[in-house]
Amino acid sequence: MHTATIIRTILESEEKRQSNTVELIASENFASDAVRYLSGSVFTNKYAEGYPGKRYYNGCEYMDEIESLAIDYLCQLYGSSYANVQPHCGANANTAVYLAFLKPGDRILGMDLSAGGHLSHGAPVNLSGKWFEAHSYGVDEDGFLNMEKVRERAREVKPHMIVAGGSAYPRQIDWWAFRNIADEVGALLLVDMSHTSGLIATRVMENPIPFADVVTSTTHKTLRGPRGGVILWNREEYTRKINSAVFPGSQGGPLMNQIAAKAQAFHEAMQYDFALYGQNVVLNAIEMCKIFSERGYDLVTGGTDSHLLLVDLRKHHLSGREAADRLEKNGITVNKNSVPGDQRSFVETSGIRIGTAAMTTRGYLKSDFRTLTHRICDILDE
Repeated sequence: MHTATIIRTILESEEKRQSNTVELIASENFASDAVRYLSGSVFTNKYAEGYPGKRYYNGCEYMDEIESLAIDYLCQLYGSSYANVQPHCGANANTAVYLAFLKPGDRILGMDLSAGGHLSHGAPVNLSGKWFEAHSYGVDEDGFLNMEKVRERAREVKPHMIVAGGSAYPRQIDWWAFRNIADEVGALLLVDMSHTSGLIATRVMENPIPFADVVTSTTHKTLRGPRGGVILWNREEYTRKINSAVFPGSQGGPLMNQIAAKAQAFHEAMQYDFALYGQNVVLNAIEMCKIFSERGYDLVTGGTDSHLLLVDLRKHHLSGREAADRLEKNGITVNKNSVPGDQRSFVETSGIRIGTAAMTTRGYLKSDFRTLTHRICDILDE
């Protein structure tokens, strides 16, 4: 078979998989046709190292226009004074912030991976855990953050930077409490809002911009844009540090096609339809929690304030891997996930993480999620 045919066949297979699968992975979504068009546009052909008005290559007039537009839209969306839209992903955004404000060996304090944190918040296997003296805070047995315990941990560690936000924490985080703790111990506060940025944009969840020194995010997930990252801040004196840490500090040429697609996504997120979407994402997640509870399944924190929920499978004698594999065979994709106090390994886990963002984009209503949750329980009960 010709190589082009092989590649086309793989693409068509993935298109069919996405069309025929119920997508419940909390970090995934379906970008609009306009976003995907720009991702594959002629913007991909151009090198544009540097920043608008200060490029290292000629022929960047329209690169400057589209990047400036993306920055303007992003700042409008979150009420931020400054932004960088060049990070290739959320982890790159976090790495750039570390590079801007920390030295190797400095102490950072982030949410433990097993409690719902992210690899780039200080996990030993990640650059953030290898370059820095990384410490962590966890959650109580019920899965909730205990801010007094976070305060005690911060007093003990005396970190240079505190990282708030996670990839598997279903509740609203108290940004104000984190700000107070950071001020008390003299730490910078970095908020990674990657998972909830779309919900924050629609004001369904609280905006961390007024409380954090720096905020990072991905642009896919609940924001429903292309894959990529961003950094936002309000203090002018941070601008040179952060921009230099992105380029040339940790990245080369920006992906201008992705930046163009980001601009489109930010524009879409400012529309009324997107505000309704954000509300429905959360209402649908709450509806799923209700049915899981009625069917006898435990939920970490007992529910959710966001797009994601964590189902604790320990009393059902199923591992997260077994449950995710069983659901995938039935056309439903979720991911295995650790739960607080998990005795199983990260390979097996004792829970699954479910998100409502993608299928809400597909038009699923509360009634659809109700039926879907019963179907999931039926499959897991087999």
